[in-house]
Amino acid sequence: MNASAHIARAGCQYRAVFISDVHLGTRGCRSDFLVDFLRRVTCERMFLVGDIIDGWRLKNGWYWPQAHNDVVQKVLRMARKGVRVVYVPGNHDEFARDYCGSHFGGVEVLADDIHQTADGKRLLIVHGDHFDGVVQYAKWLALLGDWAYAIVLALNTWFNRIRRRLGFGYWSLSAYLKGKVKNAVQFIADFEAAVAEEARRRGVDGVVCGHIHKADLRQIGGLTYANDGDWVESCTALVEHFDGRLEVIEWARLRSWSMIDRRLPAFTPEDAGEPAIA
Repeated sequence: MNASAHIARAGCQYRAVFISDVHLGTRGCRSDFLVDFLRRVTCERMFLVGDIIDGWRLKNGWYWPQAHNDVVQKVLRMARKGVRVVYVPGNHDEFARDYCGSHFGGVEVLADDIHQTADGKRLLIVHGDHFDGVVQYAKWLALLGDWAYAIVLALNTWFNRIRRRLGFGYWSLSAYLKGKVKNAVQFIADFEAAVAEEARRRGVDGVVCGHIHKADLRQIGGLTYANDGDWVESCTALVEHFDGRLEVIEWARLRSWSMIDRRLPAFTPEDAGEPAIA
């Protein structure tokens, strides 16, 4: 479905929605896009695939605007309405791993999970940081990289403000730079291969992960590799349709279409009701 067709729909109904790497508590978090997305989707299951809250950054300084509260409240409201919400913590919200097996406000916290699609495929749900050697064995280097990443995201924010004033849609400078750096490209390839191998070892048909902020959906060695991306750079989510088909939704680009093309309906909180079970 093209961008115009997606936006023209009053709401999007899915069997399952997968989001990760929201990084609530940071200035780079696009909570406005995420709240907009959550207001427009209905689903039976929602998987929060790690790094929803950025504990690393909050330790160094508190930043929590109302928009970040809105995300949390929206997810809890969906859980109260009957959506099964599963939270699989990542490395930035590793504090939540101490509570695996617990329920909070209807949200189930698990170290990992197995999701069975409508067409019978079994998908391993993990954040993915366990397959990142830098995070596992050189956390100081990961923290240094996180600091550098924050600078790039700040540049990305100013860059897109200029684009918006010129009438252009959202475009991720940070994602572009990541794709052009040879070592980053090799890291991503190694990560994807390692995650797919873990799925093979666990005897499932595929894997859904996050962590590297690069949305993707493809086959690796006969296994489904699905990365739901992030809500800092690309603002993407993985969704499962009611026939079991998986799709990556690029919400930032779709939302930019609605801002540029005045023939399309604008994204406003008032035009979308509260989501319920699809």
